[in-house]
Amino acid sequence: MFDQIYDSMRKAAELNVQFQQELVKRWVTLWPGTSPLMAPPGAEQAQAALKKWGEAVSEWVKGRNEAQQELFAAGVKQIEQAFRLAEVKDIDTLRAKTLELWQKTFGLLQHCHETQVRDFQAAVGKWAEAMTRAA
Repeated sequence: MFDQIYDSMRKAAELNVQFQQELVKRWVTLWPGTSPLMAPPGAEQAQAALKKWGEAVSEWVKGRNEAQQELFAAGVKQIEQAFRLAEVKDIDTLRAKTLELWQKTFGLLQHCHETQVRDFQAAVGKWAEAMTRAA
């Protein structure tokens, strides 16, 4: 009894995979430039724009990765400094060090957000440039 159920589920899964593969093949043939018979005029320009956009996205992702690593390292340093606050005995020194830690932490957050916005603006600029050249 269970063998029939498993066999039916296996067949259904195989048919589902075949259907998805066929669907993707059909979708790909609808994209400009993927089929030599259906290549519209300007397909080469579109492919060049897509390549340029891919390079821009790759560059942006690498930049974001570097920025995240930098922020993570700075965050670890901030956490270490926060743990050192427990060693302070004087209340005025504790207040000053806490304020300094708070200012550095929010400075790091501000720097992170500014970097994200600047990188995003640069990526959108490159995308717009690639699209205007393709047009």
